[in-house]
Amino acid sequence: MSRLSDYHIHTTLCKHATGEAGEYKDAATGLGLSEICFTDHIPSSGGYDPEHRMPMEAFPVYRDMIQSLQDGGPPPRVLFGIEADYYEGCEEFLREWLPRQGFDFVLGSVHFIDGWGFDNPEERHVWDSVDVTVTWRKYFEAVWRLADSGLFDAVGHLDLPKKFGYRPKAGDLREMVRPALDRMADAGMGMEINTAGLRKPVGEIYPSPELLSMALKRGIPICFGSDAHSPSDVGSGFDLAISLARETGYTHYFKIRQRKKRLVPLPGRGGA
Repeated sequence: MSRLSDYHIHTTLCKHATGEAGEYKDAATGLGLSEICFTDHIPSSGGYDPEHRMPMEAFPVYRDMIQSLQDGGPPPRVLFGIEADYYEGCEEFLREWLPRQGFDFVLGSVHFIDGWGFDNPEERHVWDSVDVTVTWRKYFEAVWRLADSGLFDAVGHLDLPKKFGYRPKAGDLREMVRPALDRMADAGMGMEINTAGLRKPVGEIYPSPELLSMALKRGIPICFGSDAHSPSDVGSGFDLAISLARETGYTHYFKIRQRKKRLVPLPGRGGA
């Protein structure tokens, strides 16, 4: 784990995580991580999904929480980030609000399709009444628009719709993901290898080896994220994530500060 970074960590402000922020940092210290980035869900704007994110008036609490951990002491360095959902009509708010916050990292994610929280366990049953291929296609169309907006630094959990095991045919998946990856590459975006899927019904890292290989061919850089919602999640599955990156052909991953990426070698095998 030495010198690796975990760029996807939540706090209790999202209403579905546990543990104090300092406990997440302590967990990262125990693992020898060099950096962590808190990327809690962006505050609710215009009534969007208030059940799973902090209200706007709580955002100063979030900022103060992270700043209190940025003491300049020994690793891990603590970065200030946000997981910003992409949804229809979000661009105006994000374009004005994001640049004013001084984030180190803005992780872009899609969690809703036509108002349906497709990865929400309470709404899992909806999968049994929809066309799976059409649903995945709508999802990747949203990822296209996310990339085209130019508002985000990386895409989170790229193949999140597989969470409960519902998948399109392999050929259909390749066809629908290509334009999304092309747009991500054109926008200079990165992509996270997200280990939360190992803790979900699908039992797999996001994204799949095939999609990761397609990203590599387009020069899309990677980072690592545990999507931690408890201190015990920090760095979870990173050994498998590093192996997946190496087996795919990646030799470097990115670190970020003030939204500027730099590539560093993967740990081990002569790397950092």
